[in-house]
Amino acid sequence: MDSADLIALETARGAHNYHPLPVVVESAEGAWVTDVEGRKYLDFLSAYSALNFGHRHPRVVAAAMRQLGRVTLTSRAVHSDQLGPFCAELADLVGLERVLPMNSGAEAVESAIKTARAWGYRIKGVPDGQAKIIVARDNFHGRTTTIISFSDDPVARRDFGPYTAGFVSVSYGDLEELRSALADPDVVGFLVEPIQGEAGVVVPPAGYLAAAAAACRDAGVLFIADEIQSGLGRTGATLACDWEEVVPDVVLLGKALGGGILPVSAVVSTDEVLGVLNPGEHGSTFGGNPLAMAIGREVVAMLAEGELQRRSAELGDHLLSRLRSEAPTSVREIRGRGLWAGIETTADAGPARTRCERALELGVIAKETHATTIRLAPPLVIERDDLDHGIDVVLEVLG
Repeated sequence: MDSADLIALETARGAHNYHPLPVVVESAEGAWVTDVEGRKYLDFLSAYSALNFGHRHPRVVAAAMRQLGRVTLTSRAVHSDQLGPFCAELADLVGLERVLPMNSGAEAVESAIKTARAWGYRIKGVPDGQAKIIVARDNFHGRTTTIISFSDDPVARRDFGPYTAGFVSVSYGDLEELRSALADPDVVGFLVEPIQGEAGVVVPPAGYLAAAAAACRDAGVLFIADEIQSGLGRTGATLACDWEEVVPDVVLLGKALGGGILPVSAVVSTDEVLGVLNPGEHGSTFGGNPLAMAIGREVVAMLAEGELQRRSAELGDHLLSRLRSEAPTSVREIRGRGLWAGIETTADAGPARTRCERALELGVIAKETHATTIRLAPPLVIERDDLDHGIDVVLEVLG
C-alpha cells in the first residue's frame, strides 16, 4: 500500500480525533524519518518532546532489547528488579525522594491530582470534599474527563461534560492573581506548566516560577510542575524549573521518559506527599513494568551525564537567534527556550497549518498549534547542519 492508500484506510476505519500531516512514516533514525515511498523528512517535532533523544537511539534500543530477553511485564502483584532502581535513580536526578510510575502523561497528571487531594485531607487538614487545585488559563495537561474540566480550550471541552469540580483558574504569569487564589485555605495544589507547550511555547516572566513556588510554600500549598513536555533536557536543563533553581513539591514527567519506545510517566515527589497513598488506593497494571523501567533507567542515565542538556542549550540558542534575527514580517513573536520554539505569525499571515504543509513538501516536519503558531522541537541529538537546514526551510515557508 502506498501513502494515499494508508491514509485513506486510516480515514475510513480510524476515529477522526487527529488531523495529521499527510505523510506516512515507515522507518526512522536519529532526527530523520522515511515514508513508505522512500522520501526522507527532517523531524522538527519530536512527537511533542517524546523523541527528545531522536528515533531509535542506540542506547535506549539496546536497553529495551536486553530487557525483552528477560521479562517485560509482571504487574505490581509482585516486585521486579527494575522498579526500585528506576525510582531511586529518577528521584535523584530531579532532587526529590519518591516516585509513582505510570504510563501516559495524562495518567501522571490524574495521579498527581488524586495525591494532592489526599495530601490535603490527610496532612493539611482540608475538610472532606472541599479540596481545590489552582491551574493556569490556556493550560494543556491532557484530555481525560477530569483534565478537560479545567481546560479553557473549547475544542477539548465541547460536548464532553458534565465536568469535574474542584479547580480554580488564574492567568498564567500573574503572581498577584495567584497569591489571591492561594488565600483560600482549601487550596491544596498549584498545577502549572513551567512553559506552556500547547498554548504555543509560552515562557513565563523571569522570576515567576521561583516566586510562585515561594507563594505556594508560604500558603501551605503543593507546587506541582507539569514537566511532561518541558522536562528531560528539552529546554537546555534537566527540568525547565531548573532555570530558576526551583525544586517543585511534585514533578510530573512523561513523553521523553519512554525514550521514544513506549509510554512511561511518573509522579516524583517527597516522602510526605507520595507517602499518603496506601495499597489499593491507586495503581496501574502496566505502570512500573520491567520493560518500561529498564528503558526509563537508560534515559535517566543519559541525562545524568549532562551532555544532552548542554546540546539543547547551545543548539537552542542558535535556533532562537537565527529565527529572531532572520524572521520575515509575517512573524509577530518568537518564544522559546532550549530546542523548543513557538513562532507566532501575524493575524493576516494566513493559517499556520498551510505553512506546515509547505514545510512538509520541502522535507521538514513541523506542526501548528492553534491557528497562528508553528511549534518546533527538534531532537536533542540533531546535528548542527541538519538544524540549520530545518531553520532554512522554516524561514522559507514563513517568507
